[in-house]
Amino acid sequence: MMEQIQQFFSHLVSSPAGTQFRESLLVIISTPLYAILIGGEMLLSYFQHKNFYSIKGTLTNVYLTALNMGLDIVLRGVCLLVLNYFYQFHLFTISNVFAYWLLLLVLQDFAYYVLHYVDHHSRFFWAVHATHHSSDEFNLTVGFRSSVFQPLYRFVYFIPLSLMGFTSVDIMFMYAATQIYGILVHTQLIGKLGWFEYLFCTPSNHRVHHASNVPYLDKNMGMVFIFWDRIFGTYKEEQSDIEMEYGLTKKLEKQDPIHIVFHEWIALMKDIWRSDVSILNKIKYLIAPPGWSHNGTSKTSKELQAEYYRQLAKNEKPIE
Repeated sequence: MMEQIQQFFSHLVSSPAGTQFRESLLVIISTPLYAILIGGEMLLSYFQHKNFYSIKGTLTNVYLTALNMGLDIVLRGVCLLVLNYFYQFHLFTISNVFAYWLLLLVLQDFAYYVLHYVDHHSRFFWAVHATHHSSDEFNLTVGFRSSVFQPLYRFVYFIPLSLMGFTSVDIMFMYAATQIYGILVHTQLIGKLGWFEYLFCTPSNHRVHHASNVPYLDKNMGMVFIFWDRIFGTYKEEQSDIEMEYGLTKKLEKQDPIHIVFHEWIALMKDIWRSDVSILNKIKYLIAPPGWSHNGTSKTSKELQAEYYRQLAKNEKPIE
């Protein structure tokens, strides 16, 4: 009986018809889910005078996800082609369909954690990812405020999954499925969830990720699982004594559509082309964490946090 069930699920998720069915099912489930939850959050925000939403902020989020989705569609063929190429050299095959999908979920989420970590710790990639963090609001539509150019390189992080025996269409399907969960944690309406906080990304620990308060910078990178952050030292619990400030540490000067996408690229180019910057330091501006400077005029998140905790230890009021 168990073997028959496994064969049924294997056919459902692996055959061409099954692949088309599961992708259609993902759209059928996610579209009304988003509409209901976002509509509900908007109504609660309005009637409870929470001011979680603004028309301009919401339209900006729609604009950024449209750009991201358009680029994603254009590059989908390239992504599948690259992953299929590396799949030829896969090292082993997982025959049990349940083990296959469970491992793919966990390993793909780890690949995303690594991607997300690099996006926060290399200024070149932060220039891509900064658009996602540029909103001063935090609501479900911020989950759609995409890193526009991430599809250009995201698939590179999934190559190890191909070498482990996961097919390209399965990898991208799992990424799409986990993105649904990743979007739903962008809310201020849900508090802490007890034991769930130890294993999974939740609204509470993702609020920390989007906060610009110094203790919260570059924390809680997980999409589905939060235990990656606990393992690698990037976890930070939401604290009731810190009032959340969302967005970038340096607020955008302009909110026009072009500036929102390219503001960090412009700032990066200005730093690189300064006349007093050596070739080595120009390279460092690209690969060093955001905030690094050759003359100490700006600070990285780790430097800011070290200063914060020094002030805290001296019983001084630190800058949050």
